[in-house]
This record gives sequence, C-alpha cells and structure tokens, in this order.
Amino acid sequence: MNHRLLLAVRPHGIPGPENFVTDVEPSREPGPGEVLLETIYLSIDPAMRSWMSESPSYRRSIPLGEVMQGGGIARVLESRAENFVQGDLVQARLGWQSHPTIHSRYLQKLDLSLGTLEDWIGPLGLSAVTAYFGLRDIGGLRPNDRVLVSAAAGGVGQIAVQIARIEGCHVVGIAGGAQKCAYVAGELGADAAIDYQAEEDLSAAIARTCPEGVDLYFDNVGGPTLDAALAHLREDARVVLCGRISQTHVAEPYAVRNLGRLAAAHGRMQGFLVFNYHERYAEARTWLAARLRDASLRQRLHVLEGLAHAPIGLGMLFRGENTGKLVIRLAE
Repeated sequence: MNHRLLLAVRPHGIPGPENFVTDVEPSREPGPGEVLLETIYLSIDPAMRSWMSESPSYRRSIPLGEVMQGGGIARVLESRAENFVQGDLVQARLGWQSHPTIHSRYLQKLDLSLGTLEDWIGPLGLSAVTAYFGLRDIGGLRPNDRVLVSAAAGGVGQIAVQIARIEGCHVVGIAGGAQKCAYVAGELGADAAIDYQAEEDLSAAIARTCPEGVDLYFDNVGGPTLDAALAHLREDARVVLCGRISQTHVAEPYAVRNLGRLAAAHGRMQGFLVFNYHERYAEARTWLAARLRDASLRQRLHVLEGLAHAPIGLGMLFRGENTGKLVIRLAE
C-alpha cells in the first residue's frame, strides 16, 4: 500500500499537520520504463513552503488534493526499466509517499563509492550541491575572503561554512541559540558564530565578528538579517541569495533598507536555483565526496521517524527547531 500525504489547505504562516490529509491507495504496478519504489528518506526543505502557496514562484504551486512534493532516496522494489533492478538505491522527486511508481528518466542511481546512503541525503544531497554552486559560481569564492553565512547550522548553511573554511576564508556563521552556535564554531570550524536570538543589535554583532567587513554574504534567510549584512559589505562584495526562510510565511515581507550600501560598495547581489546546474551535479559531488574522505567535511542530520512527521518537520524549519539537515526516515 502507498501511504501518502496530500495538500488539503494552503497555509497562512508556518505550515503544519493541519494543512495535510493522509491517504492510502494500492501501489501501482510499474509500466514500461517505470519502477516501483520504497521511500527510505525524504528531505525537508524551506522552499517547500513556497510550493504550497498560490502566489507565483519558480515552479507551479501544488494543487490542492495532490501529493505534497519533495525529494528523497528510495529503494527499487520492482522494475520495468532497462537500467534499474530490484535493490538499487535511487534519488528522485518522490513526493510525500511511501511507495511511488516513477518513470526511470526521473531517477538517479546512487553511486555508493562516493558515500553512504546517509551521505547522499546529507553532504552529497541537493542542499550541499546548492552550497557548492552558490559559493563558487554565484559568489565567486576566493581564498582569504571574509565570508558571512546565515542559517549556518541548517542544511545548506552547514556546507557553505565548511566550503569557505576549506578554501582558506575567514568565516562567520549566524545561527539561533547557543547550542547551534557552538556547533558552527566548534564542529564546523567557523572563526566565529553570531547568536541572532541573543543579540539585540545584529549589525553590531556583524561589525564585531567581521571588523574588516564582508566580501561574500551567503544569505539563507532574507529580511532583517540580509539588511544587517548589507551594511558591512566591502568593496566589490558579492551577496548570494539562496533562501529567504524568514519571509516565505509572513503576511508582510520585510522591506530591505540598505540596498544603497550595495551600490556604494560596487557590490553584486544575485539569486540562483540549483536545478539549473543539473548537468554539473557530478562535479559538485566529486569535490564533496573527496572532502568527506579526508574528514574535512561533515553534516549533521536531524532525523524524524515516519511519514506522519513530515508536516511537523516542515514547521520546525520555520521555528528554528531543527539541529541540522532535517530528513524523514520511512524505512530502514
């Protein structure tokens, strides 16, 4: 049986279980070129909130009554596709369901020589690939850059902090709470961490930890944090717009005031979508896998058990309650 979570009500504010209904249907026999899968892990990501909204985004909104969308890792149970056999582990946009049937053109077989199954949902997954291309292609990362990363304990932020450290940069991470900041400055190796929950003046905290200013700001949250970072840009600074988790669920988005500083610094601010780098995913994963092997890169997973916890996990992201890359485990 295929257990599913369907989008029932569009959220106002932070999403939760009240926005979904459970559904069970017989799993569908695969047709030519298709495979029947057993979902093992689902990735929970901030962008999902925008997919639930009626407002235009970079992809169409999820229609009410349809399976909630999302990516993850699954095991092949039955295959009618030439390149897949029972037992293969694959990555795909599975949706929030336990036993989807998907055409093989949408599957990527996991190369376990690069890392474990958990590595593929974590430091080899799309969150890590996002950090890689965001820093390198959009941010133009250079050795000795002064790099500031928001949501530094999150799925993308963890990897961004470590890539910058590995490349010889001065790195400061912004996170919420003493525990997360200790993780960022300790295990992840940032030069300093700012606890935005404890700071009355975030701009002053950035000035204190980045006394020479910021060459590259990797923004995962938007809003007042972006505004504070803009005030400390160095000449020719780059701002990478990766996410805006503080703004996707609010009725009145924050109006950024410090854009004038971007112009004064001759800076550049640019957004991007990781899906546009699909043809280069292997490049990122080869580099990330090498860093995993030499133990210079790691990622903490925050694992919730069972499909029913997916809506809870999504809400946790927006309340800052996760302590790492948040995933749902459906099967061993």
